[in-house]
Amino acid sequence: MLITHDTRCALDTVVDLVNTAPEDDTAPDGLPDLATLAGFVRNHEISDVGVLSEFDLSAVRKIRGRFAAVFAAPDARAAAQQINELVAAAGTTPRLTDHDGYDWHVHYFAPGASVADHLAADCGMALAFFVVAGEQERLRRCEAPDCRRAFVDLSRNRSRRYCDSRTCGNRLHVAAYRARRKEAAG
Repeated sequence: MLITHDTRCALDTVVDLVNTAPEDDTAPDGLPDLATLAGFVRNHEISDVGVLSEFDLSAVRKIRGRFAAVFAAPDARAAAQQINELVAAAGTTPRLTDHDGYDWHVHYFAPGASVADHLAADCGMALAFFVVAGEQERLRRCEAPDCRRAFVDLSRNRSRRYCDSRTCGNRLHVAAYRARRKEAAG
C-alpha cells in the first residue's frame, strides 16, 4: 500500500490524538488544557489553525472519541460508518496545496476550518484510504494486557502486535522468557 507523506503525517496525528484519551476514569487526560492542545497542534505541524479556544479543546476531545471508535471497529463496514460521519461533519473540501516547503498535497479541510474539523477531515481521509484498500485490520490496539494504545500496523505481513516493540513487546517477551526458564528449572 502506497502511503504518501501527508497521509503518513495524518496517521501519526490521529494515533497520537487517540492515545491522549484516558484509559479509564482514574487516568489523566492527555489533552487537559488549551496549552496542551496548542502544543499538539504545533508538534504535528497542523496548518491553518487560528487562535484556539475552550470550544476547540472540547471539539477535539469529542472527535478523539470518534476516532477511537474507528480503531475499535469490528469490521470495515463499522469503520467506514464512523469515518463517513467524521468526514461529513467536517465539511470536507479537498484542495491541492503546497505550503511550508512541502510539495503538492491534498488538504481535505475547508479554508478557515476549526482544528477539530481539520483533524476530522484530514485524519478521517487517511483512515478512509486504509478501509478502501482493504487494510482496516491494520488500525489496531496494542495487545499487551496493560496497554491499549492505538497504532497503525505498517509491517509488510501485518504482524505487528504492540504499540512499541521496545516497551510493550520487549516487556512481554522478557516475561515469557522468565516464565519458560522458571518452568524449565522445575
